[in-house]
Amino acid sequence: MKIAILGWGSLLWEQRPPFDNQHGPWSENGPTLELEFSRISSSRRGALTLVIDPVHGTPNRVAFSVSRRSNLNTAIADLRKREATTSDRIGFLAVTSGRHRSYYGAVLDTIRVWATEANIDALVWTDLPSNFSDRTGPEFSVQAAIEYLTGLDPAAREIAHTYIRRAPAFIQTPVRRAVSGMLQ
Repeated sequence: MKIAILGWGSLLWEQRPPFDNQHGPWSENGPTLELEFSRISSSRRGALTLVIDPVHGTPNRVAFSVSRRSNLNTAIADLRKREATTSDRIGFLAVTSGRHRSYYGAVLDTIRVWATEANIDALVWTDLPSNFSDRTGPEFSVQAAIEYLTGLDPAAREIAHTYIRRAPAFIQTPVRRAVSGMLQ
């Protein structure tokens, strides 16, 4: 079974050997998903992190890597451990059987079409929703995100800006453009 791991954030730049030893190199021609920096991370001192966000996201081609695993459950476990999360926060799609888990069911068709064209049997990805309004109160918007980032203490703001800067150059969102303009 050929299993792809989808990535668009820290999976691509933060080295974690136990996980990284279980997949090949990253390629930038994965499926196109709607992404935005609309999740407040508790592990990154409140940084805004990239997530699939069909409401506020913009289409971005994501990266993929082929897992060295041939068992979907093992590939899910690898990503779950890497992300230090629970299994229900790892999305997956087994193309042939249709077995899947995804916070946003709408992405499954896009992923399925791409996987079929790329001869991929199954896919796994980090499946965290936006939590911006739950954590801050206001509905997510670029302006609300900028105000949120501005309100962080200086050390947390630097972590947040570093995350946005380190995101792959091929990921472009309205928040990234707004923050990049502030940092120049």
